[in-house]
This record gives sequence, structure tokens and C-alpha cells, in this order.
Amino acid sequence: MKLNLDYLLETLWEYLALICIYTKKRGERPDFGDAIIMRRAATVEHVCHRIHRTLVGQFKYALVWGTSTKYSPQRVGLTHIMEHEDVIQVVKK
Repeated sequence: MKLNLDYLLETLWEYLALICIYTKKRGERPDFGDAIIMRRAATVEHVCHRIHRTLVGQFKYALVWGTSTKYSPQRVGLTHIMEHEDVIQVVKK
């Protein structure tokens, strides 16, 4: 009967402090079907490590769309803290 499963799922996400972060390639639309699941207060550096371990060494800047930025898109560095359902595009050197 699926009674309150949506509420249970939402409560679990809040209790575990999880957020979804979507990736975007240059010149393409964001991929909302495949998200990166991270803990709350994850930085751009944590997201880069999740994508690929050598990405931080090649990192130049990132463009972020979402509630964690003042402008959409905003150019950010490694210390920027991501929020739920932000979209990130990483630019390498």
C-alpha cells in the first residue's frame, strides 16, 4: 500500500545528512538522471575526489548553479560548500 514511504525516504535523507549534486558537461544540459550523493557540507574538492581522484590536481575552477551561490552560474574554488540539488561543471587547466 506504500503508506508514508515518501515521508520515510525524506526523513532518512535528513537524518543521514545526504545531498544530491548533479554534474554538467560543457555545452550540454545537466544530467538530472544521475546524481552524486554526498554528505551535507561537502566542498567542491570532495565532489572532485568523488568524480576522479586526479581531478583536484588538474582543477582550475568550477561553475555552480543552485542555492549555494549568489549568481547562477557562479565561478567558485575548491573550498565552496555545495548544497542539495546544486549543479557543478568542473573546468580543468
